Amino acid sequence: MSKFGELIDVEIPVLLDFFAVDEQSHSMHAILRDVAAALGDKAKVIKIDVDKNKELAEALRVKNLPTLIIYKNGEMKWRQTGAQDSDTLIGLIQEYV
Repeated sequence: MSKFGELIDVEIPVLLDFFAVDEQSHSMHAILRDVAAALGDKAKVIKIDVDKNKELAEALRVKNLPTLIIYKNGEMKWRQTGAQDSDTLIGLIQEYV
């Protein structure tokens, strides 16, 4: 958990994508790649495989996938379950830049 704290306790927004390896998650990967490219070093985009990080997913009560969460300075700013388009995600993250 301490590593997770280090990931989210930064001054730039951090978008976490909780996913599982399956067909549906592939479409979000392309969207997240576009988001990361558009934002550059203004934000971080981190994908977290729930099968490899069960303890973290349980601690954050991730029940459905994908679950997207934005943190800034260690504080959760936004959370939603379900796919989002790149323009929506970029707009949301830019609110916290």
